[in-house]
Amino acid sequence: MPFTAKHPQRIARLSYALIAVLAFIADQVTKGLIERRIGLYEVVKVIPHFLNFTHSQNPGAAFGLFAESPALWKTVLLIVVSGLMIAAVLAVVWRSPRLDWKTGAGLALIMGGAISNLVDRIRYGRVTDFIDVYYRSYHWYTFNVADSAIVVGAFLLILKVGFSRDEVARAAQSG
Repeated sequence: MPFTAKHPQRIARLSYALIAVLAFIADQVTKGLIERRIGLYEVVKVIPHFLNFTHSQNPGAAFGLFAESPALWKTVLLIVVSGLMIAAVLAVVWRSPRLDWKTGAGLALIMGGAISNLVDRIRYGRVTDFIDVYYRSYHWYTFNVADSAIVVGAFLLILKVGFSRDEVARAAQSG
């Protein structure tokens, strides 16, 4: 089938695939740059009193969960859980005849970020984190572009669920 206006679903799916691929590439490229140009635990001030690039290695899950555990099962568990989550997202996309842009873009961002972190876990047993957002002495957990893509994707899904027209219309009718 050609890519025409007669096939908007195909064009939409290709757009979502492109978003996932771009999230994956952006994460892999930025991690590679950090690994080559910034020494481990070195801090580069980007925006004073707000943003640093700090090269760190995270063998754990999000927010450093399980990072200190030396257990081999940790990496295997993280790989299996990540793989299952990616499969679940793919199943939702595959079975949905139509996705609105918030849902499609949100799932694509989650997919691209999750696959990128999964590839790193399989290859290295860890992910590289480097984005250090802080205020005074209060630092958020260091994260990477894949984590950002996942969070933005989840936010788009929350917007879709929380502020869908149907929900707003039902709330207006009941209130």
